[in-house]
Amino acid sequence: MDLQRATPYPGRMTPAPAARARASQPSATRRRPWWLLPIFGSVPEVDDRSIRLLGLIAIAAFFENYDLSNLMSALSYIAADFGLADATLAGYVGIIRLGAIPAFLLIPLADRVGRRRLFIAAVAGMALTTVASAFARTVEQFVVLQMLFRTTVLLSSTLAFVILAEEFPAQHRGWGIGMLGALGATGWGFGALLFGLVERLPYGWRALYAIGVFPIFFVPLLRREIPETARFARHAAARAERAPVGAIAAWLEPIGELVRRYPMRVVAVTLAGGLYSAGEVSVFQFCGFFTITTHGWQPWQFSVMVLLAGAFGMLGNVVAGRLADAFGRRPVGAAVALSFPAFAWLFYHVPGTWLPPLWAFLTLCSVSTNVMVRALGTEVFPTSHRGTAGGWLSLVQTLGSAAGLGATSVAISRGFTLPLAVSAVAILCAIGGASLLLLPETSRLELEAIADDPA
Repeated sequence: MDLQRATPYPGRMTPAPAARARASQPSATRRRPWWLLPIFGSVPEVDDRSIRLLGLIAIAAFFENYDLSNLMSALSYIAADFGLADATLAGYVGIIRLGAIPAFLLIPLADRVGRRRLFIAAVAGMALTTVASAFARTVEQFVVLQMLFRTTVLLSSTLAFVILAEEFPAQHRGWGIGMLGALGATGWGFGALLFGLVERLPYGWRALYAIGVFPIFFVPLLRREIPETARFARHAAARAERAPVGAIAAWLEPIGELVRRYPMRVVAVTLAGGLYSAGEVSVFQFCGFFTITTHGWQPWQFSVMVLLAGAFGMLGNVVAGRLADAFGRRPVGAAVALSFPAFAWLFYHVPGTWLPPLWAFLTLCSVSTNVMVRALGTEVFPTSHRGTAGGWLSLVQTLGSAAGLGATSVAISRGFTLPLAVSAVAILCAIGGASLLLLPETSRLELEAIADDPA
């Protein structure tokens, strides 16, 4: 990546004179980083420092999505290896997703010790728990390791959005968040590509998890190049001037203040994140299992669909970010969320030849809505509570996902077919998307104008 060395001063990056000269020029005249491929569209007039930060965070996002894709793609192989019945799969996956609950207990620390250190620690933990999953001998070991993995992934992804929101220029913050999602989504494509070879890889699905160790080799680069955010540095300096409080009180204070100062925003984020996640999770979790067991697809066929049709949906991150900067986060998010249940029903009920285009629209709706939910859930709270707010959103999304999988499992155990159960639960996505309209609009506003810390 075209990444420049940053000086080790907390809260800021000081580029070299040549870098400052390039940053003062319009973006069209600067050299485009190789990793911002032309398929992602034009790059707005964003300074080199912000682009560099986006590239660094995207490294973690890429491997997050790669690791997450394994459970979706290889579920039928994992189930066969551990001898799991179809009716128990949703329950086990739901338990794995509950592993993100500890992340909510840890993320408030980002509002006390900073975003940078916790983010880098989460990336390291993500790599270690992924590779350890490759060596699980029982389903219980696999579930525990994947629960720990979920904790680290939620920490990493939440803090990535917080760092980007606090450092990116207001007029292009939507593009930055959308681009982070798009770059991260390429990890899904990489995972799908490798899954197509799962029957040829040594040790099968376990090899996919072993490859997840690679983020550990990027940790030194992230430590060297990612600074603490300037907004948190100012907040920490102001907090240091106040009377100190006990450790427990310091940890609980952001949580209590979040609910006390912004009750309606907390309610709206809870509904949007929880309900949308509940409706979406089963649609994607069982798509690989469904195409292989019901339509008789081979792994390579599923991989081709994810790679080619999914590329269209991946670009939804960038499109959604640009539309959100132009027309607002709320209407864009609500519109795409409302259409998700219809595409989900079609995917699970039409002949197999229609699945690739429907997959493209499902992915487009999913990534676009998640960009809007994550952006609003991060932007509508002040710096002193932004990490905690991100943790709360991650928690409700986790609980929503577990509840959605639980509802799907119960429906199947009572005689519903998998397609009918998944389609019915997907209706919750529309309600969650409509809940975004309860939040204030944040497009093109500085974060302090949306929710500033008290003097």
